[in-house]
Amino acid sequence: MDNSGTMTLAFELEALKDVADPNAVFEDARQWTKYVGVVSEKPTYVVTNFTRKERIRQDFFSGPRGVEESLENVKRQFDTDRHVFVGTSDEDKATAEACEWEFLHVEDAAEAAGWELAGDTADEEDPFETETRDDWP
Repeated sequence: MDNSGTMTLAFELEALKDVADPNAVFEDARQWTKYVGVVSEKPTYVVTNFTRKERIRQDFFSGPRGVEESLENVKRQFDTDRHVFVGTSDEDKATAEACEWEFLHVEDAAEAAGWELAGDTADEEDPFETETRDDWP
């Protein structure tokens, strides 16, 4: 990612769910962005519950508005050199372009920033799945 100037970074909720550790992603993003938040078409309580569960402190969220209206409002309120929207779909990309935001697919953003995607985590071995137990007489 370009580290020049200031940046506002918005995650679509589904994109944030695609990373292994959303809180770590936000903490990392705070090192090189000025503002970072979550936008979604989902009801406010869905975003709030997710961010509270993940212990994410966001600078903005969509509230009762949809993604497009939220991006437009954020762009007006947060004056930075760049506005980048991280999403998961062609629809997210079209929304970003309509609002004059840069778009990054979550996989590309994760690769550029060194974030682990949820599907990339190694499956933890369940000690009860094996047929034999070493600790049993």
